[in-house]
Amino acid sequence: MALLDGEVYEAYRHDLLNKYRQLLRTLSGKVSKDKIKLVREAFDYAARAHEGTVRKSGEPYIFHPLAVAQIAAAELGLGATSVICALLHDVVEDTEVTLDDIERKFGDKVAHIIGGLTKISVVFETVDNDASLQAENFKKMLLTLGEDLRVILIKLCDRLHNMRTLGSVPEKTKLKIASETMFIYAPLAHRLGLNAIKIEMEDLALKYTDEDAYRSISDKINESKLLRQRYIREFIEPLNQELERSGLTINEIKGRPKSIYSIHRKMTTQGIPFEEVYDAFAIRVILDTEIHQEKSDCWRVYSIITDRYRPHQGRLRDWLSRPKNNGYSALHTTVLGPKGRWVEVQIRSKRMDDIAERGLAAHWRYKAQLGVKNTTPQDDAFENWLNTVKETLENNDLTAMDLVNEFKYSLLGEEIYVFTPKGDVKSMPIGSVALDFGFSIHTEVGLTTIGAKVNGKLVPIGHELKNGDIVEILTTQKYRANYQWLDVVRTGRARSKVREFLRDEKTKLAGRGKTIIERMFQKHDVSFTDKNINLLYKHYKYRNTSEFFHAVAESKVRMTREVLMGILKPTEGSIEVPVKKERKKGASQIIFGEDYEMPYSLAQCCNPLPGEPIFGFVTVSDGVRIHRTTCPNASKLMSQYGYRIIPATWQDGYNNSFEAHISVRGIDDVGIVSRITDIISKDLQVNMKSINIRANGDGTFGGDIEIMINNSENLKELVSRIKSTHKYIEVERIESLNLN
Repeated sequence: MALLDGEVYEAYRHDLLNKYRQLLRTLSGKVSKDKIKLVREAFDYAARAHEGTVRKSGEPYIFHPLAVAQIAAAELGLGATSVICALLHDVVEDTEVTLDDIERKFGDKVAHIIGGLTKISVVFETVDNDASLQAENFKKMLLTLGEDLRVILIKLCDRLHNMRTLGSVPEKTKLKIASETMFIYAPLAHRLGLNAIKIEMEDLALKYTDEDAYRSISDKINESKLLRQRYIREFIEPLNQELERSGLTINEIKGRPKSIYSIHRKMTTQGIPFEEVYDAFAIRVILDTEIHQEKSDCWRVYSIITDRYRPHQGRLRDWLSRPKNNGYSALHTTVLGPKGRWVEVQIRSKRMDDIAERGLAAHWRYKAQLGVKNTTPQDDAFENWLNTVKETLENNDLTAMDLVNEFKYSLLGEEIYVFTPKGDVKSMPIGSVALDFGFSIHTEVGLTTIGAKVNGKLVPIGHELKNGDIVEILTTQKYRANYQWLDVVRTGRARSKVREFLRDEKTKLAGRGKTIIERMFQKHDVSFTDKNINLLYKHYKYRNTSEFFHAVAESKVRMTREVLMGILKPTEGSIEVPVKKERKKGASQIIFGEDYEMPYSLAQCCNPLPGEPIFGFVTVSDGVRIHRTTCPNASKLMSQYGYRIIPATWQDGYNNSFEAHISVRGIDDVGIVSRITDIISKDLQVNMKSINIRANGDGTFGGDIEIMINNSENLKELVSRIKSTHKYIEVERIESLNLN
């Protein structure tokens, strides 16, 4: 151990050697002698690489990778390769050692894992306030999930040790690291089944973000320890004899308090003191049983307990038949114990308990020990989750910030379990709606969804699902996806599929629009050039040719030959100097001054109609905007930009349709909406673009109608006719107050 003879190691040599030997004892008997030799070499290599470097606490830096390796081995049960990587996890980032050096010394597998750890070593460390950069760094970390899960497992061990030693860092850094841990690392540990690490991370994060609350709850848990132990004995004693007679082998029965953080969260959300958190601890019954008897033995224990204590209806949780996605498997129930106190009881085997604390790493180890080669429910659940993670990471539509939010709330959040009519079960993030369920079955099912039946009742696609719901998706032969669906779905998979469909549809429509314009150009002997296309899409105020072609295909852009030629005809000077042109009867709906025609658009703030007094406002880059003289923005435009105002009038003889919006409100009456729509569509033959009228629940109704109208006189007649349908009805024109 000559390598520890340096001055920095002098005062810590004894403690360091003890921790190193403890690591070797942890591995002893679990890995081969050749692997132990590699662990020794990795420790020597790391100690030399970090020689001379100290932590904030003043101790040699090698204590940190050694502690991370011990957590990996003892608390997660990881093997020699992971321990070697834990010992070396900082050498490439913090020393002169390169990945090539690692590969030559320890092989490509270790180098690959160290490379993944090095890539994410700067996550959250280089920025304080730049959320987007934090998100980009976090995305890099998530990408390692698809490469080698050990990268993330070692990173979690690294973060746990940092949290355990957070007391020696500056206050600002404490809060930053604690907040990051609570936001990402604790949920990630939970998702991977590392319950013990998740709980400790949450408790330590609370300790540094709200120390008073942490100390208060911790003290009260310690104060009530004797009472809790006495109550557990009182609860267990009547059961012991019956459990012994059953022939079951009980490994352990213990009472375990809830974590400090979970108690604090319950106190905060429910607004109650510590004394009223009646489920502040749970009783855990752990069985020694063969894997093929686990389920039946757990149910036998359940039967014995519920024969003695009355179970709480609706509080049975069966994770034996369908383990959680993170591998957790157990039977939970809540019973009325001594002194009329509700107590949560968790029943599981020793194997299940190990997996519950150490996660999927323990599950895989059990499979290897038992020689189980076929997949288990835990394998399937985790593989499904991992595939969803990969799919989310590969979604180029998500920004880095969207990815973080999606990962945090959909992929790391809690789940519900819902059933198909055939009894198949699917796990969904809490908050999922019926449409999300459709996409979880198949993309085609999602895209053709028109509704759903939940527990036999018809519901809309946005109906939020609850645990245990039986869901039947109703579909049609045609695709139904639209932009509104992006506000309905909650899961990243569904949102990604909707966006992908809409993008493809937009591309198809743009192609149709391009064909329409190309044919129009050919018909009127106009060259189909980029210059002419650019003039068109800029005139109609679209950002690019794709958006313009898409609008043409949807009939949002209509052009006659006169309009087309007016747009493409070259102008002189800037838009602020109108060019006098020969007037052609009917070539324009609006005449400027006495005899001018030029490109224009109607202002959306007032939606002027033929017959209404108007004026033109010359914009900086978008041509002339036409406003009503009664426009809410008219006085500001005229007073501040009088030099850009030009007179304008409607030309006679035009019969185009214009958008107008009206609001309708009144006393609810049978058939009132039908009478209104009959007046619009049948009597006056006015086209409705949209209608949104609903009963308010207080005897009144109200809503908005978007129509296509020819002129102001037609609008006045329409308003008058609707008012005549009922004594108590109000109809008025809607106009935006946005400055255009």
